[in-house]
Amino acid sequence: MSAPVIVWLRRDLRLSDQAAFAAAAAAGPVIPVYVLDDDTPQHRAMGAASRWWLHHSLAALDADLRAAGSRLILRRGRCDAQLARIAEECGAGQVHCLRHYEPWWRNAERAVAKRLDLLRHDGNYLAPPGSVTTGSGLPYKIFTPFWRALHERMPPLPACGDLPAMAAPDAWPASDALADWDLLPVKPDWAGGLAAEWAPGEAGARGRLADFAHVAADYGDRRNLPSEEGCSRLSAHLHFGEISPAAVWHGVADAGGSVDVFLSEVGWRDYAQNVILQFPDYGGRNAREAFDAFPWRNGDAADADLAAWQRGRTGYPVVDAGMRQLWATGWMHNRVRMIAASFLIKHLLIDWRRGEQWFWDTLVDADYANNAVNWQWVAGTGIDSNMFPRIMAPLVQSEKFDAAAYVRTWVPELAHLDDAVIHDPDAHGVRPPAYPAKRIGHREARERALAAYAAIRG
Repeated sequence: MSAPVIVWLRRDLRLSDQAAFAAAAAAGPVIPVYVLDDDTPQHRAMGAASRWWLHHSLAALDADLRAAGSRLILRRGRCDAQLARIAEECGAGQVHCLRHYEPWWRNAERAVAKRLDLLRHDGNYLAPPGSVTTGSGLPYKIFTPFWRALHERMPPLPACGDLPAMAAPDAWPASDALADWDLLPVKPDWAGGLAAEWAPGEAGARGRLADFAHVAADYGDRRNLPSEEGCSRLSAHLHFGEISPAAVWHGVADAGGSVDVFLSEVGWRDYAQNVILQFPDYGGRNAREAFDAFPWRNGDAADADLAAWQRGRTGYPVVDAGMRQLWATGWMHNRVRMIAASFLIKHLLIDWRRGEQWFWDTLVDADYANNAVNWQWVAGTGIDSNMFPRIMAPLVQSEKFDAAAYVRTWVPELAHLDDAVIHDPDAHGVRPPAYPAKRIGHREARERALAAYAAIRG
């Protein structure tokens, strides 16, 4: 029998349309390995909500592998050291993986390649990041021309089909027990809302796609309405690679209607990866250097405002509904994410990086590229971003996008109020005692934000 082959898994936890598995299966007996490496990412180790998802996704993948006559090997530590150890233990000749583009994973791939025969494959994006370039061969910085160029290359070709038959090695290397990794919250167990909302794993991803395919034609109209189920809710499944973007594309592309709006959102995911490929520190550094001098608020008052925002106690119902949905389910409606992020940055004048870090810890779909690009877009600090003086009015946004039922769901103190007053109970004199007053008035906040912006404009 030929030497065993390792498949190194990270954010590609699926068996179908998975090029690393397909290539490894053709090369010899396959040993699937996931290494929990918190050392390589350092401060970008996964947050608590992502760890909850990871536990269940790994359990689902192991069950799928066992049904196929295989199993998942778990190790903890630095990826290069653990993979080298497994290769030595079982005599593996090659390691196959899908390419990842976060700066720490690129570093890890270089470290593994120094010790082992590493073969990298594509399959986590519609097109390999870095491959969509201008006529002069330069990477795009602005989304619209990037999307136009990417769209011309669509539809994507699936990397491969279903999982081919995999031979098992003569002997399996030792594996950690998933439960020993303590990925799940215990004291307290705050994940009840996540468990009720999500089904991590490849089967859960396929189910979400099938459900969304029935309504994808209406995406353009419904995606901005928090009170309706207009979003695909595929973001975490895509982030953990439980489904490929090619499978998503082919699953909805023929839906008609406004499905192209959704497909452009899948394209935004590719765009974000191209941004961090050009600017690896995009999650922690302003792309527009002028904002390095921006007078963000700090100190006790700012910290209190940040805490109120995190807890959903700002006095702005749609913001508070979004932040409570995030805490309860690990996810927030797309339109409300923009409103909540804008509120932190422009109403409270708190550095976007503090919000990005909170989302990193609390989102089940926390993705370095998407998170960084989206926050810098809202803040006006990005290479392609909204202008800072365009300040979202959360009260107007709430009414415009009919968020009344959404607010009732997540802010029960206001559930008895009717649509005419629920968006701004303070202004109508009906704010109940249990609900906080506004941290700052909209007009005052707008004037303060514009004055801060003027300070860096000179």
